[in-house]
Amino acid sequence: MISKTKSSITSKTRKKMEEELKKSEERYHLLADHMKDYVWLMDLNLKMTYISPSVEKLLGYTLEELSQLTMDKLLTATSFQKAMEVFLIEMEKASTTPSEKRLLEIECLRKNGSAVWIEAMYSFIMDENGKPLSILGEGRDITERKRVEEELKKSEEKYRLLADNITENVWLMDLNSKKMIYYSPSVEKMYGYTMDEFKNLSLRKILTPESFQKMVDAFMREMPKALSTVPPDVHKYSLELQARHKDGHLVWIESTSSFIRDENGNPTLVIGETRDITERRQAEEELQRTLENLRKSYSVLIKVLISAVEMRDPYTAGHQVRSADIARRIALEMGLSNEKIDGIRMAGSIHDIGKLSVPGEILAKPTKLTNLEFSLIKGHAQSGYDMLKDIESPWPLADIVYQHHERMDGSGYPKNLKGNEIILEARIMAVADVVEAMSSHRPYRAALGVEAALQEIEKNKGILYDDDVAEACLRLFREKHYKLT
Repeated sequence: MISKTKSSITSKTRKKMEEELKKSEERYHLLADHMKDYVWLMDLNLKMTYISPSVEKLLGYTLEELSQLTMDKLLTATSFQKAMEVFLIEMEKASTTPSEKRLLEIECLRKNGSAVWIEAMYSFIMDENGKPLSILGEGRDITERKRVEEELKKSEEKYRLLADNITENVWLMDLNSKKMIYYSPSVEKMYGYTMDEFKNLSLRKILTPESFQKMVDAFMREMPKALSTVPPDVHKYSLELQARHKDGHLVWIESTSSFIRDENGNPTLVIGETRDITERRQAEEELQRTLENLRKSYSVLIKVLISAVEMRDPYTAGHQVRSADIARRIALEMGLSNEKIDGIRMAGSIHDIGKLSVPGEILAKPTKLTNLEFSLIKGHAQSGYDMLKDIESPWPLADIVYQHHERMDGSGYPKNLKGNEIILEARIMAVADVVEAMSSHRPYRAALGVEAALQEIEKNKGILYDDDVAEACLRLFREKHYKLT
């Protein structure tokens, strides 16, 4: 009687457990049937025992059709081989260790023959003795992601192919580690190191101390500018730096850099391109030496010409030297380049060279000149131009000499030029010439004085004399107390 009662209880308990299990499976199936991700069950023979409707929609097969298909028909050859290897390894592990979820990317074949990539997360369902019974899988369609990854890979391959074969050096630097993560092979030719050797060198070792500091300063200066640049614009900057070749000789490089930012706008990488400009720098230095030698040669020539004028007319020689210094100081006051200032000084020293063609008795005449005599004097501008026009020079010496008696309103000579038709250097020379001439003694009159000369410039600025040049001259004498020597 007791045995019969126990049997009845056991039967009821089993039935209750089966009903609860059935309800649990129904709930699980209800959940699986309505989720977007893909869920399936396979037995250990890799036969499908359940798939969620989303799998049917993805692959185009019904559960009944899928149950008749083997895995090698559902996967591409490569993915099938990969899946078999992984399952064999993981099944052996599952029998000795607790089941864990594993991730696998596989390429499936749809019913229509097209392929789809799935990221599958799977685990083994174990019995009460810990032995694998079936395989539970869940996954999602990653076809689009794989397509993008493939396109990116192709783009990277094209970029590397380009970078690996150009003569300029292309590089990437990680801002977090401050290390170079890529160099194009041209770096071997540029610096003499192998790729492996170069990767182990710091920038401090590659660059000279001066260039390393220059690079650091530029980086700190340009980073804020890069952060304030609104995409798609990119902030770039260039530097000329000096690096050490492996054999010890120095190499000049020109490096152009820009920052690569992440999705939050924070700079993460620096991308750059570097070219060897050693030959260009050497050519520039050689040109600079040539120009320096040329300047020295011109200085000697100018001194010879000044001596020739001085022997003919001491008044004219002293006037040229003093006028040249006034012109130089006005040009400096105006902030002109050193190149222009040198040209003005040179031209000023010989601006009356044409007076060598004027008879000495006229130059030294103590009384008022006749119209004919004055016309001969006025011809010195043309004569000076003719003497200098065929001399090759880095400065417009002949034009300065030719135009230094022209006036802004067109009342000057020899061509009656107006305004900007007169080069700036000649406009400066015109003011300096007047100030020195009025301030100094002449055979035909006593010195009128510096103040009278400045009043003349102030009265006629903007009329006869360039406004900016006149203002600079007045500041030079009245505020900075320049003195004639």
